[in-house]
Amino acid sequence: MQYIALAITPGIVISLYIFYKDSYNREPVLNLVVSFILGALSIIPVFFIERKAGHSFIDGSVMGVALFSFIIVALTEEAMKFIVVRTYAWNLKSFDEPLDGIVYTVMVGMGFATVENIMYVLAYADYGRGFEIGLKRMFLSVPAHATFAVVMGYFMGKARLARKHKLKFQLAGLLTAVFFHGTYDFFLYLNQFSMLGKTWSAGLLSAGAITSFLISLVLSRKLFNTDSAISARIFRKKRKKKINPQSEEKK
Repeated sequence: MQYIALAITPGIVISLYIFYKDSYNREPVLNLVVSFILGALSIIPVFFIERKAGHSFIDGSVMGVALFSFIIVALTEEAMKFIVVRTYAWNLKSFDEPLDGIVYTVMVGMGFATVENIMYVLAYADYGRGFEIGLKRMFLSVPAHATFAVVMGYFMGKARLARKHKLKFQLAGLLTAVFFHGTYDFFLYLNQFSMLGKTWSAGLLSAGAITSFLISLVLSRKLFNTDSAISARIFRKKRKKKINPQSEEKK
């Protein structure tokens, strides 16, 4: 039970943080919960795809690790999250400002990451490393999923409310998330599966993953703050109109 609690904590905390930060026009809690659950369920097809196709790419070569990281893992996982956002959140009436793209995508991403985290922690618990892996993933892997979701969600928000170039924004969000996700995993899997893992230090390869995560973290914070500022302006404009509707009519 302690391992389950350890595994679900980061995803729940990040979800609550995003909900709290969306302070001007909060989304209905039910919609957020459904998004989280759908994200959690989306790991089912991903699990089978990665299990079936993954082993053929793990041949010890750098190219094999790259293909596995970017195509089998990053593209599959981010595409599944994208599908959930596009088919569910996209059609909600409450999706009415750019920041909502980030909020809903993060909920989907945290649902996915929470189930994935449970699987990892329980798997390593059998070898006496459940607590160690849970702590590492609490501060790296799960937050990394959140940053990928923020990046994708930023573009989903732009696409949802744009009058044109909707597909362009959606693809930009998906591919940017895949890039950061793939780069992060690439360095981790190099350490596990590549011959480089035997000649390069684990610390050096891990530093590559951490650097990728930090870059995506800085970018995601910038994008979130950008959309949050837009949300604040929309809120102030609506409040001003509500307080003094006659002045708005004269304009």
